[in-house]
Amino acid sequence: MPAVKDLNDRSRAILQQVVETYLETGAPVGSRFLSQNLPLTLSAATVRNVMSDLEALGLLAAPHTSAGRLPTDAGLRLFVDGLLEVGDLSEEERRAIETQVTHSPTANTVEDVLRDASQLLSGLSHCAGLVLAPKAEQTLKHIEFVAVDSGRALVVLVSEDESVENRMIDVPRGLTPSALMEATNFLNARLRGRTMADATEVIQSEIAAQKAELSTLTQRVVEAGLAVWSGSDGTSAGTSTSDPLDRSLIVTGQSKLLEDVSAMEDLERVRLLFQELENKADLVQLLDLAQDAEGVRLFIGSENQHFALSGSSVIVSPFMDESRRVVGVLGVIGPTRLNYARIIPMVDYTAQVVGRLLR
Repeated sequence: MPAVKDLNDRSRAILQQVVETYLETGAPVGSRFLSQNLPLTLSAATVRNVMSDLEALGLLAAPHTSAGRLPTDAGLRLFVDGLLEVGDLSEEERRAIETQVTHSPTANTVEDVLRDASQLLSGLSHCAGLVLAPKAEQTLKHIEFVAVDSGRALVVLVSEDESVENRMIDVPRGLTPSALMEATNFLNARLRGRTMADATEVIQSEIAAQKAELSTLTQRVVEAGLAVWSGSDGTSAGTSTSDPLDRSLIVTGQSKLLEDVSAMEDLERVRLLFQELENKADLVQLLDLAQDAEGVRLFIGSENQHFALSGSSVIVSPFMDESRRVVGVLGVIGPTRLNYARIIPMVDYTAQVVGRLLR
């Protein structure tokens, strides 16, 4: 695909006018309209010749032989990357986003905050709002080791929400009941009210500093219990970023996609998008790609294999925790005819607000 620098002034001006008009109206753009509205003085015949050249480059396409031109996905990408003038949010828009995300009366949990952010983006963009984040870790209430046979023990973990999980661990043969009780008491004194990740860090720090007054056998039980719950023993414990079931995926505002449907082909694209949104594994894989990006990332039409059928655009941005570690992605999905200049800074700022709030 050519870059903006490969186009001359006339080609750049005509491509920009075609894309901006298409984003505003959704209709093919003709040479007569362009010759009357371009900042350059060009005849309709000259405009037609330039449009033919842009079509040969794969940047424009004619939906019908006698119609004007529409931008292709490649033309939209070139426009967004090299010709789009992204505006900044006004102070009023920034305050509105912060107020709705940080002061929502329904935001009692992290998931509530993320759902509010998704609904906010859906309302502002008239698209579907998306948020992907690790499932919130539960704080812990109680742990207990129960001997099963001479070489194994059952670990019972109770969270503050009263959910219970059980795991089997290997223990030294001949371990006494008193050693299991010592391990239970040691862990319960340090994990209550903490997540497993926080508790593990505290306990491992104590053991490394030799502050934990434990017998050798009891220390091995404690370390085995921590390993199986943190997943460092090779099991699938803990949050796995590759497993969609271990991610919290929030999609809101699908009905917004129907608000600007004006033709049967538009309705068919929205129907296909609804079908694609139902495949959450594909959506998780797509959003995972954005976690490696700095700032906003765009996937336009056919360049996005997961949503190629509906020809949709996805605009997403990662958000970070206090360690500047990416913990999730939020954004919007809708037709390729989006107001990119307005939605890009909106998604970017909302991700910043959510990151600050989670910190």
